[in-house]
Amino acid sequence: MIAAAFIPLPYYAEGPGPARNVLPLISFDDRERHEARGELVYTTVRLQRLTLLGLVAAWLDPVRYVVSEDLVYPPGIDRQEEAERSISQMDQSKIDATFVVLTRLEDYPRDHGEGALVRATVPGCPAAGELFPGDVILEIDDRDVGSRRDASRAIEAVGEGEPLEFVVEVDGEREEARFTREACGPDEEILVGVSLLDAFPFPVTMSSGAVGGPSAGLMWALGLYELLDPGDLADGRIVAGTGTIDLEGNVGPIGGIRDKVIAAERAGADLFLVPADNMAELEGMETGAMELVSIATIDEAIDSLETR
Repeated sequence: MIAAAFIPLPYYAEGPGPARNVLPLISFDDRERHEARGELVYTTVRLQRLTLLGLVAAWLDPVRYVVSEDLVYPPGIDRQEEAERSISQMDQSKIDATFVVLTRLEDYPRDHGEGALVRATVPGCPAAGELFPGDVILEIDDRDVGSRRDASRAIEAVGEGEPLEFVVEVDGEREEARFTREACGPDEEILVGVSLLDAFPFPVTMSSGAVGGPSAGLMWALGLYELLDPGDLADGRIVAGTGTIDLEGNVGPIGGIRDKVIAAERAGADLFLVPADNMAELEGMETGAMELVSIATIDEAIDSLETR
């Protein structure tokens, strides 16, 4: 009985995870905050390693299903690296969401902060593991960096194999990084492998804890839009949703959509915003009083909430 309760097996249960209101998780300075009536909720999928007793319980649960460890972590996949990749995807989704909102509500990127913001790095390139999404590059080789263009010019001025010295701001602290340009990426170009944006004109923080992946991008964007704009998108409702977001504001499909719909139902959501490319997976699914709304862009989501 002890073994059945505590010894892990090579199986996982996948099912609906927690649903969290993004509004109290977003903070910023230097702008008026417009609190909403209602909630904007992102949903998650829970993945749990099983013991023998847990395996039996998962088989008997109609909203969870059992998958083998090889499907969750294929051979050759490092679990620590996978966890770090997932957190980086979440961090990039926050950056993309902030970019999308500020280009609609502020004079950004023309009005930007000092430095170059790291949006993402390319796996296998020198910057990977040295720079991370959300870092702000302040100096390169003792030269001040005022914008994305400044950083790009400083990097391109250095030849292959020559060292680059970076000073970056990480969570308000100054840190240093050092690496060289090398042939990397899919085309083996001479790169450091970093995607940059102009720094945001004011600091924005989105707190997600240990939750990873890119699928909360849409709800981060709607949450920040709600708090910066005098209008009221939620309007007293619980609005749940999911979907990736890119710099143009396009909403992309995600995995585990049926689990996330169940999570939204359990949270008492009135509406669930579904990426348009996921709608076919929900055909025939009963959602009670909760309405499913197909969304392809952030602008479509805003219009839909304002007109309902």
